[in-house]
Amino acid sequence: MIHGVLFDLEGVLYTGGHPLPGAREALLSLRAAGIPARFVTNSTRLTRGAIINRLARMGLEVPTQHLFTPAVAARNYLIARKLTPHLLVHADVQGEFADLLGGPPGAVLLGDAGNAFSYETLNQCFRLLLDGLPLLSMGSNRYFRENGRLSLDIGPFMAALEYAAEMEAVVLGKPSSEFFLAAVNSLNLPPQDVAMVGDDAEMDVCGALAAGLHGVLVRTGKYRPGDEAKVMPHGGRIFDDLDSVIDYIL
Repeated sequence: MIHGVLFDLEGVLYTGGHPLPGAREALLSLRAAGIPARFVTNSTRLTRGAIINRLARMGLEVPTQHLFTPAVAARNYLIARKLTPHLLVHADVQGEFADLLGGPPGAVLLGDAGNAFSYETLNQCFRLLLDGLPLLSMGSNRYFRENGRLSLDIGPFMAALEYAAEMEAVVLGKPSSEFFLAAVNSLNLPPQDVAMVGDDAEMDVCGALAAGLHGVLVRTGKYRPGDEAKVMPHGGRIFDDLDSVIDYIL
């Protein structure tokens, strides 16, 4: 039995600033059935507040404390370890870490920096890693969908730094089990009673399955034909749309 649900956002509940068919109805159906939901995104180009506002403009009301983002996870990680980050992140989220700057860097923090990714900025990170700083990454996604096309996400740049510096990054967003379990723990449910619904076979579904959750792939967003082969051997379920997902859960 499924008693709680985690949803990815972009490509699952909305795309391009518009809710996907059945998104509002899905959330209302779960609420009516008494099944709580949380929302987990690997977006590192927007602050949590900006994401909440975007959802509200689409008629999707989500309490701030129910949204889990890599930036919040990264802040908590840095604060707990008293680390000052060297940032290679998108300009729109730099403010999330403004109060943690000022001292000598103690870690390299990587996000989807967009056009800020360059030889110079990556080389700065590389040299700090050679000096012994750990590499923290707010995700490891290969790509994301924007304006109808796929674009490189944080993962390829993380992999380049890992390869060059001969080290492994600490991933603070999906598919980290800790990231999923933080959302699950807020539901006061065991992982085996919670389903993760996403459009990314590796980050959303396989990551959730590895953390002990049910994994549900929906054929929307960044889904590509053939993704089924990535999730089915591990027990993942696959549906064409949110209506079918909700029928399965209820």
